[in-house]
Amino acid sequence: MYLVVIAWMYVVLMMSAAEAASSNGTVLGALVTLLLYGIGPVLLVVYLMGAPKRNKAIKKREAEARAHHLASTRQGVDQTSASAVEPDAGSHAPGGTEAVPRDAGIAPVGKEP
Repeated sequence: MYLVVIAWMYVVLMMSAAEAASSNGTVLGALVTLLLYGIGPVLLVVYLMGAPKRNKAIKKREAEARAHHLASTRQGVDQTSASAVEPDAGSHAPGGTEAVPRDAGIAPVGKEP
C-alpha cells in the first residue's frame, strides 16, 4: 500500500514542479496542485485503507478489557463468597418503599385546604 502512495506522491511532486517551472504556471498553482492532487487524496486513501487495522485493534483492546473485567469479577466473587451479603454497588438511590405520611396542613399548589 505504501509503495502506491510513494509513487503517487512522486507523480504529484513532478506535476507541481512542472507547473511551477512552466512559463504559464505559478508557484501558487503548484501548491494547489500538490494539495488537491497529492496530499489530500493520499491522506484520505491512507485513512480509509487503515480502517480495518484500526477496527481490529479496537476489538482486541475491548476483548482484553472484557477478559480483565471478567477475571477481576471472578476473583472478587471468590473473595466475597465468605461474606453473607454484598453491599449495594448500584448507582441508583435506594427505593422509597416505605409509606410517606401526608401532612394535612399543607395544601397542594393552587388548592385550598
